[in-house]
Amino acid sequence: MCVLVWPLSEELEKSSQRPASDMRHLLGLQRVASQAFSTTARQLRNKVPDNQKIFQADNGLPVHIKGGTTDVLLYRLTMTLTVVGTGFSLYWLLVASMPRGKAS
Repeated sequence: MCVLVWPLSEELEKSSQRPASDMRHLLGLQRVASQAFSTTARQLRNKVPDNQKIFQADNGLPVHIKGGTTDVLLYRLTMTLTVVGTGFSLYWLLVASMPRGKAS
């Protein structure tokens, strides 16, 4: 039993000598971390007024394609998929509604 207590008491003595230096290190780390996060926040420019000018302009375009080429391409892709999907659904409804031939 004395053999087990002796190494533990020695480790406690060593650990009781370290906390001051470890604590200073941790406090310095906390300060560096808080500075890193506070200085990296960048100010973003407000783009809302610019977007309002674009989308409220009276140029004859519907609002869903006023955003430019990307909006036009997304609109056309959506309409194509809608028309193709509707046609495909109607085809399979037609196939399902036809009577089957006689099995010989």
